[in-house]
Amino acid sequence: MIFTAENILMIGSILIFSSILISKTGYRFGIPTLLLFLIVGMFFGSDGLGLQFNSASDAQFIGMMALSIILFSGGMDTKYNEIKPILTPGIILSTAGVLLTTLLTGIFIFYISDRNNQTNIELTLLSSLLLAATMSSTDSASVFNLLRSQRMNLKQNLRPMLELESGSNDPMAYMLTIVLIQVISSKSNPDFLLITKNLLVQFFFGGVIGYAMGRFSVWLINRINLSNSSLYSILLLSLVFITFTITDQLKGNAYLAVYIMGVILGNTRLSYRKEINTFMSGLTWLFQIIMFLTLGLLVNPHEMLDIAAVALLIGVFMILVARPLSVFLCLLPFRNITNKGRLFVSWVGLRGATPIIFATYPVLAQIEGSQQLFNIVFFITLLSLVIQGMTITKAAKILQLDLPAPKEGNEFGVELPEEIDTRLNDLTLTAEMLEDKNRLAEMQIPKGTLVMLVKRGNEFLIPNGQMELKPGDKLLLISENKNKSAD
Repeated sequence: MIFTAENILMIGSILIFSSILISKTGYRFGIPTLLLFLIVGMFFGSDGLGLQFNSASDAQFIGMMALSIILFSGGMDTKYNEIKPILTPGIILSTAGVLLTTLLTGIFIFYISDRNNQTNIELTLLSSLLLAATMSSTDSASVFNLLRSQRMNLKQNLRPMLELESGSNDPMAYMLTIVLIQVISSKSNPDFLLITKNLLVQFFFGGVIGYAMGRFSVWLINRINLSNSSLYSILLLSLVFITFTITDQLKGNAYLAVYIMGVILGNTRLSYRKEINTFMSGLTWLFQIIMFLTLGLLVNPHEMLDIAAVALLIGVFMILVARPLSVFLCLLPFRNITNKGRLFVSWVGLRGATPIIFATYPVLAQIEGSQQLFNIVFFITLLSLVIQGMTITKAAKILQLDLPAPKEGNEFGVELPEEIDTRLNDLTLTAEMLEDKNRLAEMQIPKGTLVMLVKRGNEFLIPNGQMELKPGDKLLLISENKNKSAD
């Protein structure tokens, strides 16, 4: 079947509907949700039900939009007080770690390509490094999705470090991919001084523009007076795409810019945060589904049979050698991270949509053998999501790094606008607490704290000083939020 203007809406809706239903079943068996979306796309594609989609440029455009939203949303969920203790190791992993992974994997690919004709690939050193570069970063969509959907909490601040790494290492992989494509296309010897200069320029403009647009967005949203609160989310979305485009036009790294922009907004007082978070969460899920479905449709599974053996070999090398070696070398100076922690970080080297999208760049640049590179990247992504994605929770338990999931919100389901400089907590009363004093007026409530509601079973009670409290009652407390950061 060929996509047309008449049937694209129906086909798209059926794909999304099917993906969500299948993901509900797969989640029970510990199968990563995003892997299922990818498989659904393959099932409906050319080797399945026959949907024809072969536009690498369209897939790249969809991926660009999706990654912008995913990275921005991930940045908004990144709390500075959580990443501050692990900021240095996280940045080293997202830069030096990506470079080391590229070098180790690229040399290995060149070795097996050059020495063993049975692998069905014949790649130059630069082409080998290009293939490695497209796969060198951990996938932000996969890491964010797995850690948050499974509500994983980890010792040694590993969760914020993994999220920081996955959210900030795409720019390095992107820059390496683009630079290597330029060198291969020009057929000239690489100018390492120029390459280093380009990398620094991309990081500089990406960081500066991302920070500036983040501060501007906070200022605008907190001061503009719109007639409908829903418009604030749409306004912010337009600013995300403006930031991405401006940064790209100025030769900066647009992916880094939108991530930093998200971090700024996520750690500053922001009007209508609840509405914005709800909107961005839904939009992130939608674009994750669309992106993985599109990439599943783009691939022709029968073409992966020829490269299955070499892709399996490269994938196993990345999982068991390149990623662990890069992580251990990068984290060697940090004594607060144990060997178990380093081993777990090594295991969460998830590949996903990002490497596949980066693999479309050589295809569009018409690099020799680019279709073969794309199929290898796709195969390794499937391998990573199956082997690593399905075992992350078990790995954390085996290494004794898992912690109870942190409590979110309160049991009353009550939220307050961020403009009100307060916070809500709930407290469950025990018999020991009420042993001597069982009336609200007699309880020692801290100054600046009030009891808003009392929940007794399924009943909600409006409190007063003479209310007689009972064991098991839940109190909703409102208090001044003295630690809130100001705009």
